[in-house]
Formats: sequence, structure tokens, C-alpha cells
Amino acid sequence: MLEYQKNGRYFAQAPRELLDLAGEELRYLGARSLRPVHRGIHFETDPEGLYRTVYRARFVTRVLAPLLRFRCHATRYLYRRAREIDWAELLSAEDTFAVFASVANSRIRHSQYAALKLKDAIVDTIRDRFGKRPDVDRKDPDQGFGLHIENDVATISLDVSGGSLHRRGYRVRSVEAPMQETLAAAVIRLSGWEGTRPLYDPMCGSGTLLCEALSAYCRVPAGYLRKRFGFMGLPDFEPDRWRTLRSREDRDIRPLPQGLIGGSDCSNEAVRAARANAQRLPGGGEATVRLLDFRNIPDLQDATIVCNPPYGVRLGHTKEIPGLYRDFGDFLKQRCRGASAFVYFGRPELIPTIRLHPAWKMPLKNGGLDGRLVRFDLY
Repeated sequence: MLEYQKNGRYFAQAPRELLDLAGEELRYLGARSLRPVHRGIHFETDPEGLYRTVYRARFVTRVLAPLLRFRCHATRYLYRRAREIDWAELLSAEDTFAVFASVANSRIRHSQYAALKLKDAIVDTIRDRFGKRPDVDRKDPDQGFGLHIENDVATISLDVSGGSLHRRGYRVRSVEAPMQETLAAAVIRLSGWEGTRPLYDPMCGSGTLLCEALSAYCRVPAGYLRKRFGFMGLPDFEPDRWRTLRSREDRDIRPLPQGLIGGSDCSNEAVRAARANAQRLPGGGEATVRLLDFRNIPDLQDATIVCNPPYGVRLGHTKEIPGLYRDFGDFLKQRCRGASAFVYFGRPELIPTIRLHPAWKMPLKNGGLDGRLVRFDLY
């Protein structure tokens, strides 16, 4: 019997600063006995709860089903114990797979070599059974396996999400330095916006914030556009239960009122990308995206404003950035009375250049950048 089958326990990976949001979400989706750690949350659920969590979670990046857990002091022993798993239940010789590994405070110090030994155990087991080995595909594998070794205890897991859950599937077009989808979902949640007043992004880029706002309001599951999930490879996967659950979740989707969500950008390319991405989602045609510099917007009064302005790290025009932020601060102060603005600063040192008093600041990372989400209340 595999580890997760014994106790119904799984592990949700999430960024450290999103653990509280991820925990609230897991409870809402039916998870029990939550135990946060520095890299995610251990939780218990039943098969239907697992399918629901993977399909709907917005703040979780992966969900792992533990297969085997054991004390491990050497890679030879890792290989030997990994051979005990019936990999043919999880993988065929025609499937592709990938292994991702991490190690901490253990005698095994090299995560890449540990991943190689697990890969060898998988390949050798399948080849012994079928006379043919499965191929490795690190970009888009049919199945993913995780290995985590901490304090000389190894856990081998199946990635039941089927790849990082931040890849929602709506981003068919992009521009430079897009915001990661899980972070955008967090910005929308932390703004407190629930659709009682308009939401607008005046520098919308490829529309990630708009798409996450639309998904949240319209109750579109985060995995709505994904065709394949890793839990489909579990030996006890129940296709009928999954189809019934997915149909039930999709029936909960509601339409987007016209004019509730909108955005604009001064770049033609960004506007085209934002429109194309939004239209991939139910109700996306009702999101208004205009070609317009924020300096030319007449007013945005009594709205929730969300924004991820360019900060120059990847865009190559750092000298222009302080002036842009000063202009944006003037726009917020002069034309957005009664609004609340939630601005993501990829470079915290730019916060003073906007020349407004923050209501609060919150650390949030985006692709390795130590950014801040800052709230401004505009009276």
C-alpha cells in the first residue's frame, strides 16, 4: 500500500508568504488536519477532496501524494528502497516522466544526484517489467515525481497536479516580465475585492491580474483549461467520480457583468495579449481592455485599482521608471478619489517615488524578486 493510501495525507507546495492564503483555501476546499511547514502545507482529504483541491486551488503551486517515506543516509539505499515501489502502476514504458528533488540537513547533499538515483530506480523497474524504458521529459512530462530528503528522511511522491498549478492555461500571449498567476490571485484576494465595485488595472500588460480577478468573481476553477492532471495516474483514480465533480464545479461558474472588470495599457502588443488571454476564460469577452496611457484616463473614482507597473529589472529602461511612478502617483491622487489602489512594487526602493502614504505594505515575491504589495487609500 502506498503512503497516501494509508492515511489520506498529501502535501501542498506554496510560497512562504502565501501559506496563510493557501491554508484558508485548503480548508474551504475540505482539507483537514493542516500542518504548515516552511515550503508548504501537509493536509488530509479524501479522493474527491483531492480532485477538488487540484482543480480549484489558486494559491498552491503543486500537490504531492506521498508514495514511500523512509530513513535514508545514502544514495545506494535510496535506489534500493525506490525499487520497492511498483512503478508500473504509475507509469508505462510509453509515458514520459520527470523527477524534481530537494535536500536539506541530510547526509545526501546533492539534490541532482539524488534525483538521478530515483530516475534510475524508475527506469530499471519499468525496463525489467516490459523490456523497454520510459523517457525523461523535463518540460512537459506525462508524470512527475518528487523526492524530498530532510534530516535523513526521504519522501518519494507523485505530483498529482500534473505540473505547476500556476500555469492556468489562459496565457496564450505574453509580454516581458509578466506577473505569476498565483501571485496575481493573491493580489486580488488581498485587495478584498468581491465585485461590489469596478476593478481596473491601468497598466495591465498581458492581463494576468484581470484574468485572476475574472476567475475569482466568475468562480472559474483555476484548472478549468487544463486537460490533464497527475491524479489521473494514481492506481486508485476514479474517473466517474472525477467527471461528476468537474461537472458540478463548472456549473457554479457565473457570468461577468459588463463594465465590472477593465484595464488598459499604452502598448498595442500588451492590449492584444490581454484581450486574447481574457477571452480564453468564460466571461472574458465582457472584460474591457483599452489602448490608453494611464495619464490620459479621465478618472477612476470609487474603484478598486490593481496594478503591477514596470520596474526596469528585466525591461531595460531603468532611468525612466522613477518618472513613471511619480506620474502614476499624481494620477492616483488627482483622478482616483474614493478608490483603493493595490500596487505591486517589484523593487521596494521605488515605493517613495509614488509620493503617497501607504495604508500597508506586504512582502510578496515574484519570480525571485523581493517585491511588495502596497495599499493606497485615496480620499
